[in-house]
Amino acid sequence: MENLKETVMGRKSVRTFDGNPVSEEHRKALERCIEGISNPFGIPVEIVLMDADECGLSSPVLSGEKLYVAGKVPKKPYADVAIGYSLEQLVLYAWSLGIGTVWIGGTMKRDLFEKAAGLKEGEMMPCVSPLGYPAEKRSIKEAMMRKGIGADSRFPMGKLFFDTEWGRALTPDDEMAEVLELVRWAPSAVNKQPWRIIFKDGAYHFYEKKDKGYVSEAVGDMQKVDLGIALCHFVMGLEDKGKKAQVSVCNPGIKIPEDAEYIASVKAL
Repeated sequence: MENLKETVMGRKSVRTFDGNPVSEEHRKALERCIEGISNPFGIPVEIVLMDADECGLSSPVLSGEKLYVAGKVPKKPYADVAIGYSLEQLVLYAWSLGIGTVWIGGTMKRDLFEKAAGLKEGEMMPCVSPLGYPAEKRSIKEAMMRKGIGADSRFPMGKLFFDTEWGRALTPDDEMAEVLELVRWAPSAVNKQPWRIIFKDGAYHFYEKKDKGYVSEAVGDMQKVDLGIALCHFVMGLEDKGKKAQVSVCNPGIKIPEDAEYIASVKAL
């Protein structure tokens, strides 16, 4: 991606589209991007594009969308994290092409989307996103939704990123501050920003700060999807700085609150 910081900081969730289909050129570019997507957990994520009109797909919070994307994954540990990590790569690439998206987990007729995606027994599809060109003006409904969740605001760094122990604010160097800023601006369900990072022993340990109401058998844990998105931003940020990211899932055993859960650790090499 030519300018990762500009893409991440400039991206906005889009719910009001101009009604035009994604161009053939852009659709082929998206398909090429999909072919190169992977995740550090070795979990196969199948990403599928679905035509809204052909498949009868819609959402009450959207207007003008003509194309959707979904990710299917086997039901297993880290599946929801892998979905978030994988799909966010496409979301950011789409924005760099001028194509808008928004993560949707609940405001849709799930049975229709699962049928259109060809979901099989033993698979899960936590979320989907429309793909399309943003309308010149947001609908009143979208403007109210964004205001209601504070879509254009984020928690301060000191509430998200810790030094050695939970709650002690991290003061990163300038380079890592830029990487962590990309994490801070990651999208999340209802802008809850459930990621927390503790820097200890040369590694950045990711945790999920849980909120009630985001886990179900059909969808999985939507906040783990958010953690996958945040992790994707962190790894891409490191790579943009010329570093390699070594991702592991070896719990460092740091004391954390009861409503938190360890997710993964990253070392910058």
